[in-house]
Amino acid sequence: MTRPTFAALPAADLDSLDTPSIVLFGASEATPYDDGEPSHSADAPAAIRAASLGFARQLSQIDFDLGFTPFPDPNDARGVVDLGDVDTRPEDAAGNRERIEATTRAVLAAGAVPIVLGGDDSVPIPFAAGFADREPLIVVQIDAHVDWGDDIRGEPLGYGSPMRRLAEMPHVTGMVQVGVRGLGSGGAWQIEDARNWGSRIVTAYDLIRSGIDAAINAVPAGGRYLVSIDCDGIDPAAFPAVAMPTPGGLRYEEVVLLLRALAAKGEIVGLVLAEYVPARDDPHRLCATMAARIVAVTMGLILGDNGQTPPLPA
Repeated sequence: MTRPTFAALPAADLDSLDTPSIVLFGASEATPYDDGEPSHSADAPAAIRAASLGFARQLSQIDFDLGFTPFPDPNDARGVVDLGDVDTRPEDAAGNRERIEATTRAVLAAGAVPIVLGGDDSVPIPFAAGFADREPLIVVQIDAHVDWGDDIRGEPLGYGSPMRRLAEMPHVTGMVQVGVRGLGSGGAWQIEDARNWGSRIVTAYDLIRSGIDAAINAVPAGGRYLVSIDCDGIDPAAFPAVAMPTPGGLRYEEVVLLLRALAAKGEIVGLVLAEYVPARDDPHRLCATMAARIVAVTMGLILGDNGQTPPLPA
């Protein structure tokens, strides 16, 4: 039986990567708070892949969100492949982290950009760790929460702590956090620690006052951007299928504009999309479709326009 892949793109194996451009893989969980309990996003990689099949045959058409056609030849995947899912087990947090980090390192060693279909928000920790010994990174996070928890329920590597743990990595030299609002960021000391470290926090209210340019202008130019998207950073009016719905947040179009700006200002070197909860999606899986479109747009921006399609006006 053929293994399902994102948007029906080619499947590949980690030990036989052949000069890929982008490599996708799923990771259901890294470090759960409840040992042995599957992540609330454990089924997300499969659901996102399934939703992506709805537009798989349209990849050779103009993508209005990009302004160009990312795959003009339907028989040419331009080096994009899907590895399937990393073997993660809710009772083996240490092994999960090791396998996610090792997969990321292998993808980078093959010269490709890794994209992770998550999974809970502990997945960005081993994903970012896989970039060690590479050039410095600027983390651009979309999230309702700052995620600077230190030790939560005796666990320092869970989904409430990814940005603190990333900030401790020597190769992470900058951070921009977009969409912060509401409850769920713990005590005020988390925000203070983030700002004292140097994180640029762009709240949902900054976006209301100044638009998505508030986030775009906070990102240093010329960077290598590791993009971390917690789906609760998106307005739950559009994306309710998350563990902690928080009123307000980014619209899909604002996510796209930010991604486009990152590609123009520097280089997107990785994406991890986390905290989509399939059990809370509607019967038509519209949130999964939005998640899949965010991944597809990011892929297109990484690949760039091959010059065969006249671009649409910006």
